[in-house]
Amino acid sequence: MKKVLPVVDNKLSRGCFDKHGNFAFGIKEHIELPGVKYDPEIGIFGMDICVAMNRAGYRVKDRRRRKSKIGSKHLLTSEEAIMFVKDTLGVEIA
Repeated sequence: MKKVLPVVDNKLSRGCFDKHGNFAFGIKEHIELPGVKYDPEIGIFGMDICVAMNRAGYRVKDRRRRKSKIGSKHLLTSEEAIMFVKDTLGVEIA
């Protein structure tokens, strides 16, 4: 994430976040990433970056044995995810 976010100038819109706190954004050219060189055989392509966020203990819902429900207070909201991304990654939300 530290290499990909500077490509979009450390700015994301609120529309990038869904109601569960996950977010996604796209970049137009993969060669904008630091350390990536242009290869004429591959060409230039864009990509979408998708980040799934959840709290610790969320795997209880998806595990194979003894699945359990997750309480509504344990689920992550978009506002909490936005605050986390702002604080830890230094991203500006527009």
